[in-house]
Formats: sequence, C-alpha cells, structure tokens
Amino acid sequence: MNVLSLIQAAGPLLWVLLALSLFTLYLIALRIQALSRLGQDDAALIERTRATTAEAGPEAALAEVNYSGLQTPTANVLRAGLARADRGVEAAQASMNAAILQEDARLYTSLNALGTIAQIAPLIGLLGTVFGMVRSFIVFAQTSAPTPAQLATGISEALINTAGGLIVAIIAYVARNALRTRADRIAAGAERVREELPAWLSPLISGRPPVGRSASQTQISNPSQLEFIFEGGQQ
Repeated sequence: MNVLSLIQAAGPLLWVLLALSLFTLYLIALRIQALSRLGQDDAALIERTRATTAEAGPEAALAEVNYSGLQTPTANVLRAGLARADRGVEAAQASMNAAILQEDARLYTSLNALGTIAQIAPLIGLLGTVFGMVRSFIVFAQTSAPTPAQLATGISEALINTAGGLIVAIIAYVARNALRTRADRIAAGAERVREELPAWLSPLISGRPPVGRSASQTQISNPSQLEFIFEGGQQ
C-alpha cells in the first residue's frame, strides 16, 4: 500500500492533519529564522558600551550602540536605557522595562500557536479514530459475517489518523520547547543589561549637581561660607 492509498483510506480528517503539519513546519522555519537574527552575539557590544559609559557618558555609549547597527533585544534595551539616562536612573529603568516587554513579544511570538497545535493534533487524530471505528461497526451491523477486507477500511482510518495526530503533536511539542529554550537564552541577555545598566549610570548621575541649581547657589549652601559672607557684609 503506497502513501496515496493510505491517505485515501484515512478519510477526510487526515487532510486536516496534513494541513496542520504544513502550518507547523512553516511556523518552525519562521521562528528559527527570526531567532537566528535576534540571537546575534552582542557580548562585545555590552563590554564596549560599559567602557564608553564610564569614560565618555551615556550619550557616547548610545552612539556606540547605534553605530553597531544591531537590532537584538539586548541592543534595543541598551538603547532604551541610554536614551533616557539624562533623566535619571529611574527613568532609564522604566524605559528598559517597556523595551523588555516589546522584545518578549518578538521573541515568543508563534510559540503559543505551536503549543496549541501540540494539544489539538492528538484530539483530531482521536476523532479520526472514532470515525474509523464507527465505520467498522456499521459494517458489522450491515453484514452478518464481514470479511477482513470489509473491516480493514474502518480500522485503517482509525490507526492512520491516530498516528498522524501523534506525529504532528510530537513535532510541534519538541519544536516549541527547543525554540522557547533559545528565546529564553536571548531574553537572558536583555535581562542582564536591564539589571546592570543602572549600576553603570549611578556613579555618573550621583556626581552631578542637583538640576535647577547654579554653582553659586551650591556654594552658598555651605554653612561656613554663609558665615564668612555674613561677617564680611558687616565689616
């Protein structure tokens, strides 16, 4: 029995499983391509950005990230934090949190669809199994002594649909877990940057004078200098 004969014997539900299997392969190929692009090695970029932040400040570090041209989650989180660094650590942290949410959506898209396929494919196969068994019982009801050839059609439909549903489910389940593991590793790099960037910025921001106060106001706030100015005014 060739493949075409098996498909014909399996009934209409096998066509549903075939379409589902093609959609599964399409999603897998799409996510492999996307994660390969998003998972470019950016460890060197992180180190250069750290050094540039310490030596020349966040603006120069942002220029370094933009010059790299990388669009990985780690690079995008760096851009978001450095772009708001002039407003303080909390503003940079909030901007990175928003960037993390956007990058998670890019990393984990279509994985839920693969999980759904892994759940419903065995159910579709089971439904085909039920249809095949019903066909066999109809043969029993219509024929007092059915031959093996008469029963083979229903039994073939049941077994082929069961096997088809399990094959699609196994492929979708394994691919989903492998792709999620890959996405988790990429997301870990972005999380690392979100945790480390505030520590890079804190020494720079803590050394600045308070916003809105001039240098002369800062000097006059010293009590000893106030006393000296007051005594000099009396003389």
